[in-house]
Amino acid sequence: MHRNTYVEIDLKSIYHNIKKVIEKVPSYSYYFGVVKADGYGHGEEIIHTLLQAGINYLAVATLDEALEIRKQFLEIPILCLGYIGIEYLDICEQKDITITVPSLEYAKAIKDKNLKCHIKIDTGMHRLGISTKEEYLEIYRILKNRVEGVYTHIYDAPNSTEEQINKFEKIVVNKEDIPIIHICASEAMLTHKKRNFENGCRLGIIMYGLLDSNISFESTFKVVSEIIQIHDLKKGDTLGYGGFYQALKDTKIGVIPIGYADGIIRKNSGRMIYIHNKPYPIVGRICMDMLFVEIDDEVSIHDTVEVIKDNQHIMKISNYLDTIPYEVICSIGKRVPRIGRD
Repeated sequence: MHRNTYVEIDLKSIYHNIKKVIEKVPSYSYYFGVVKADGYGHGEEIIHTLLQAGINYLAVATLDEALEIRKQFLEIPILCLGYIGIEYLDICEQKDITITVPSLEYAKAIKDKNLKCHIKIDTGMHRLGISTKEEYLEIYRILKNRVEGVYTHIYDAPNSTEEQINKFEKIVVNKEDIPIIHICASEAMLTHKKRNFENGCRLGIIMYGLLDSNISFESTFKVVSEIIQIHDLKKGDTLGYGGFYQALKDTKIGVIPIGYADGIIRKNSGRMIYIHNKPYPIVGRICMDMLFVEIDDEVSIHDTVEVIKDNQHIMKISNYLDTIPYEVICSIGKRVPRIGRD
């Protein structure tokens, strides 16, 4: 780390959040930790904490993500939730990566491969998966002993969970033959009454506390930087590209070494950052590597800046950007190092 800009990851809080979820839903045998997108922007370093807290299966979106994890974690099972091209399946065999089977055509193409697989059922999201009992039974006939699991994804937990599970039951008619059945992800697992045939659930955003719930979740993600220069603008002075900002009065401006190349996109202009626990507005056009903040006399050179402070702040940012918390934290790029704090 050669600039004082980094993501601070609270490992103790991640551990706390997972333990709280398992206490809330203790009757599953398999707790999948979804660590796609570099652990929702938290970094691979969190995996040790996940395993210590009770996660016993990992899930990713791509084969590249799975292989990166496999370099360090040789024993933990890893399921790839996304599509893997047929030409790469030999790598999955060699590295013991569990694959998702999304269609009958895919099942036919891999019938001679020695792979553990989970069949994806489409219960209404229409992304990946099969949607009829006939397709499912044919896939199971082709792959049989290699089918470790079957799953679906609840796309609208408050409104569609039971409807989707009913559809799942009509398609997966041999549930007693399937070692692992996982349906619920973060939101659905807290509101859905688990059915007897379910023995797995997937923890994603819930591990990081970014979910409305009566559980006392803790914040896990903070983006920290510093003031590297201060300018005293006179009334009428402009600032940044295009002179987008013009001082309406004599104004102090702090420069912070983080920008849109780090994931603080230009739409963040106008929202608040925190210095000494006090909010200050980002002003002017955000640059690729730096941004500007309107400050006062309480702020000095090298003062610590919380560009993203905590979960409450993440929610405010996502509302300001008209997006979701997932995007806010996943957007922080890899050139911003992740620093774990116990």
